[in-house]
Amino acid sequence: MDAFAKKYVESFMNELIAKNPGESEFHQAVSEVLTSVAPYLEAYPYLLENKIMERMVEPERVIMFRVPWMDDSGEIHINRGFRVQMNSALGPYKGGIRFHASVNLSIMKFLAFEQTFKNSLTTLPMGGAKGGSDFNPRGKSDAEVMRFCQSFMTELFRHIGQDTDVPAGDIGVGGREIGFLFGQYKRLRDEFTGTLTGKGLAWGGSLLRPEATGYGACYFAQEMLATRGESFEGKTVVVSGAGNVAQHAAEKAMRLGAKVVTLSDSDGFIYDPDGFTEEKIAYVKNLKNALRGRIKEYVNQYPSASYTGGGAKPWSIKCDIAMPCATQNELNGDAARTLVANGCFCVTEGANMPSTPEAIEVFQSAKILYSPGKASNAGGVATSGLEMTQNSIRQKWTAEEVDSHLHRIMSDIHAACIKYGTEEDGYINYVKGANIAGFIKVANAMVDQGLV
Repeated sequence: MDAFAKKYVESFMNELIAKNPGESEFHQAVSEVLTSVAPYLEAYPYLLENKIMERMVEPERVIMFRVPWMDDSGEIHINRGFRVQMNSALGPYKGGIRFHASVNLSIMKFLAFEQTFKNSLTTLPMGGAKGGSDFNPRGKSDAEVMRFCQSFMTELFRHIGQDTDVPAGDIGVGGREIGFLFGQYKRLRDEFTGTLTGKGLAWGGSLLRPEATGYGACYFAQEMLATRGESFEGKTVVVSGAGNVAQHAAEKAMRLGAKVVTLSDSDGFIYDPDGFTEEKIAYVKNLKNALRGRIKEYVNQYPSASYTGGGAKPWSIKCDIAMPCATQNELNGDAARTLVANGCFCVTEGANMPSTPEAIEVFQSAKILYSPGKASNAGGVATSGLEMTQNSIRQKWTAEEVDSHLHRIMSDIHAACIKYGTEEDGYINYVKGANIAGFIKVANAMVDQGLV
């Protein structure tokens, strides 16, 4: 960056932090985007004059509400609910709902901010939003989860709609939770519309939606690998997480010829030196999705694998490709240095902002392939957008049709990253490419629509 850009970034971030104290995740997300787009803002002064970045970092609307519910023993609990409607310049707000004890306003704002650019990259008409609650569904009965979801939706329903805001699932919100949320929405509004995505196939859901984020990350990684004449074939892949994204990233990477050797949860990780098979992936899906068990139980079924507890991450395992698919800031600078030292040459994010700024600096300094989540995990929201389209036209596409659209969208996002992220030495800075490509479309739409 030149002197102007550095000064602009420093001044902007100082003001943002003062105005939003204690919101470290939000500060981190804004800083990453701002560092990439500052030179672009300098080149196009009309964006500075319209104070586009100042407007982008202010949510159009923040909704916070009380969520009271009763457990099976009759005890009353109170959680906090959120919906951050960040930017609607490109279309109705779109973004997931997260149920996790860590949820707070900073995390909701960071996710909504990231979602705005991610949705822009898909080229589909979707704005950016995010929501959730500090409720943790782990260990809760189906009846308790249902009561909580109904209470949550009883407030949220008045702020969403198929042409206003279309939530989806995220961490802690899978098919069960989407079903309970949609049922209460339908009950309160007396209408059956595509207001939530990730619905069951029998009542408006799209084929391949559960697979889309993980599959899309692998499609993006394929494009990255091809720039160096490489592929998944014969490569060792380390995946973090054991939820929806991780399961399907592991599954697709395996089907593309890789040996996937790890999965993890908040307690620790498993290492299977033999690699996963279709049978093993099916076991993990049943364990996590149906039985709601912990990943350590895998070694009871497959004793050749090992388990490391204490919240350990899998980044010490030697690999060619790493796919962080769990949660934000799960991969720090030390872990990044270990990956690079062990020969990892490609990191494709399946989660939102899983790499710390220090880790990103390590990857880029080593000139390895590295993609930020807003680019490589956009397949999930892209397929949610395709679900919205199918709901609007009252049709259901085949899995092949959805997969074709998904593959094309991920290829187009990769092409946009190359266009805006290729540096003078030929290195593709996917962070810069994704941020600028996503920013341009939103910024120009905001200028076109006036001071609103």
